[in-house]
Amino acid sequence: MRGLVVMIRTVTMLFLREPAAVFFTLAFPLMILLIFGAVFGNSPSPEYGGHGSVDVSIQGYIAMVIGTVTLIGLPVTLSASREFGVLRRLRATPLSAATVVAAHVAVNAAFALFGVLLLVLAAKLIYDVRLPQLPVGVAAAWSLSFVAFCAVGFLLVGLLPTARTAQAVGSAIYFPQLFLSGAALPRTMFPETLKEWTAPLPMTQSVTLLYDLWHGEGWDWPAAALLSGVALVAAALGTRFFRWE
Repeated sequence: MRGLVVMIRTVTMLFLREPAAVFFTLAFPLMILLIFGAVFGNSPSPEYGGHGSVDVSIQGYIAMVIGTVTLIGLPVTLSASREFGVLRRLRATPLSAATVVAAHVAVNAAFALFGVLLLVLAAKLIYDVRLPQLPVGVAAAWSLSFVAFCAVGFLLVGLLPTARTAQAVGSAIYFPQLFLSGAALPRTMFPETLKEWTAPLPMTQSVTLLYDLWHGEGWDWPAAALLSGVALVAAALGTRFFRWE
């Protein structure tokens, strides 16, 4: 247990030393919320099924936080640890690989959760956003989405040699999905053809799952199944390709 606590402290310091990860996890979603909230407000609109703009966008912003932490923050910090020999030195200690992985998962989950809480608090205080109708379901969907994207992040660490390449590839995976999944803009604004082309994206499924549960529509089981599949496949491949040095 003491080893895990030390690892969590170390990983936290590494995360805080990555300005991009901190900015896109804590500041960027708030900026998007404030900008689009100022432009569109949150008055009920027939275009959004009687909801306000922020009411239908907040779920995408939550997926944005998850993607930032797992596709940019986690691969960069873990790859940097390997690149600078930290993982190699840890391998010579009694710490197990499971402890190292658990520390990274715990720290990234904590930052993601903190980012989401900041986002929802700001949305409630400033725009009186509607809180989730199925909070337990939303929490479960958040957890499933985090696990799926976290597994992809670990896979990137296994496949890519340096922190710089991990950041580049993670960004290449993250940013297209950010704008095509409904995370940055509600999918109700997309033309039908674009909706069809972008439906299979994992982040689209995350946004859909969070949206449906937030508004009391229940589980979208195909979306949950796709995210579960991503988690299982990426975790299996990440375990296979993970390297200490």
